[in-house]
Amino acid sequence: MELTIYQVDAFTDKLFGGNPAAIVPLKGWLPEELMQQIAAENNLSETAFFVQSGEYFDIRWFTPNAEVDLCGHATLATAHILFEEKKYDQKTIFFNSKSGILKVEKLNNLYTMDFPSDKIHQVTTPVELLKGLSITPLETYRGKDDYMIVIDSEKEILNIRPDFRMLSLLENARGVIVTAPGTEADFVSRCFYPVYGIDEDPATGSAHTTLVPYWSQKLEKIELSALQLSQRKGIFHCKYLQERVLISGQAVTYLKGILLL
Repeated sequence: MELTIYQVDAFTDKLFGGNPAAIVPLKGWLPEELMQQIAAENNLSETAFFVQSGEYFDIRWFTPNAEVDLCGHATLATAHILFEEKKYDQKTIFFNSKSGILKVEKLNNLYTMDFPSDKIHQVTTPVELLKGLSITPLETYRGKDDYMIVIDSEKEILNIRPDFRMLSLLENARGVIVTAPGTEADFVSRCFYPVYGIDEDPATGSAHTTLVPYWSQKLEKIELSALQLSQRKGIFHCKYLQERVLISGQAVTYLKGILLL
């Protein structure tokens, strides 16, 4: 069996920036074990598989270790492939996912994803995060999947040197988002998911469903700019719509190949 595979850098306007995702178009679903093996072989933070179903596209995302319920950068990358490689001729792509219906629109070279907003509540900081990050949070929140730690400054974000072994001991959570006010953007962040085999994710769309509601209320702004300060960096344009978050970014195709299975 031969399958086409693409690799796309998402949330960037240039190669080798943003977050790389693999995209595998399918005519029908493969066995779950095989999709997980492909994702592990790719060894990227996410591999997306999609199947067209009428006017919608069913989509699933796998890290090297496990399937996840929501992934932003691989959704944006999949939309990029549909628009650019598959020549999808409608304005909006509708994805059916484990997190409900997700929409992606394209305007010029910018893709805008319509995702559900996360609901967060303030919590006591788990000891694994205190030891794993060696920082003193201003506030700690828990969302559906992640912890979110708020700290003082962009400089402090850049200086974090995580203990990934300690962070991997975190229970009942995908990982941790660390965020602070930005100097060139409204807010900045870094994201760590060692439990899922991703020590630091370069540009995390789904994390912004947690970040945007917080910073929108904190800064009293509906439209916000954001930077994810990984080595590759991620660039986000966001809008808070209460129950939904619009997350926009660019994408660049890196490769097209054939899987021989």
